[in-house]
Amino acid sequence: MMKKKVALLGATGSIGRAALEVIRDAPDQFEVALLTAHRNIGALKELAVEFPYAQCTIDNIASAIKNSDADIAINGIAGAGGLEPSFAVVEAGMDLALANKETMVMAGALIQRKAAQTGSHIIPVDSEHSALFHLLLAHGAGAVEELLLTASGGPFLNHTEEQLARVTVEEALVHPTWKMGSVITVNSATMANKGLEVIEAARFFDLPLERIKVVIHRQSTVHSMIRCKDGTVYAQLSVPTMRLPIQKSLYYPYSAPEPLIERLNFDNLTLSFEKPDYERFPLLAMAYQAEREGPLYPVAYNAANETAVGAFLQGRLRFLDIAKIVEYVLKQDWNGAAADRQVIWETDAHARYLAEQSISFIV
Repeated sequence: MMKKKVALLGATGSIGRAALEVIRDAPDQFEVALLTAHRNIGALKELAVEFPYAQCTIDNIASAIKNSDADIAINGIAGAGGLEPSFAVVEAGMDLALANKETMVMAGALIQRKAAQTGSHIIPVDSEHSALFHLLLAHGAGAVEELLLTASGGPFLNHTEEQLARVTVEEALVHPTWKMGSVITVNSATMANKGLEVIEAARFFDLPLERIKVVIHRQSTVHSMIRCKDGTVYAQLSVPTMRLPIQKSLYYPYSAPEPLIERLNFDNLTLSFEKPDYERFPLLAMAYQAEREGPLYPVAYNAANETAVGAFLQGRLRFLDIAKIVEYVLKQDWNGAAADRQVIWETDAHARYLAEQSISFIV
């Protein structure tokens, strides 16, 4: 097999670092064609020394993607900023290994349509969606009754309302299982991240919300499950590491010749499951609401949440106020069709403006 040329978008972030571990472990399989970063110029320069034949850039990403001649791009860019690079990948006809859930939340139908036109495959890299993607491939979408998205519950799963009111930035940035960027870690603490993943799953797998359930699973060993129409449940289990879904996306449609992760040990393995508390974590319920309301409501949900989380990280907002900001923005009228990216970006900008206004009211 010829080496796959890989474009790595967000090379210095948590997804990028995990992807580079996979690539380093399989030098005969993969060649780095492009490395991008947002601000971490020093780390990018170090990678440029390690991968001298790769393009390295912090700007003009769309042009760099087009000129990279890559076979597949891993989009590990955080937040709404990952949307345009995702489109640049599929417009170039490359396969897209998608860790940027905002792409599907903001413009799922548009990018899937574009991928169908160019022959690009979109392969999910979020551990939950990767698990569902491969379970559906194995069992067939027609056999499936519902998808079961697992969630760790974050660091505050059993906190009382009073305890949640006192949560600090430092506490919110300590995740019990995963090591991730600051925004996604806070999103896990509020369970907005799982809300975004519910919307992503609805759009990626073209299923109604009533067939997508969230299950709290503290150990992060079961990465998601499918319940089939005959009553059987199939799960994907592995140690909690992003290396596995990244590996599976890079090798798609084949399997890796050997494991690149630690094998799961069943000798003392405990698995527990429980129902999420939608009242203490209202951002999860709001995500379901946003997806039911129409295609632009999830755009507003994501924009408001990103704005509120940014304010929380800056010390301008309390932890529980994040949900209040998103609720306020979602109460506005976001009816309309997500006809093109201009409409999506206009919606995003207006939602951020309203969120920022409401932050000033609360403060």
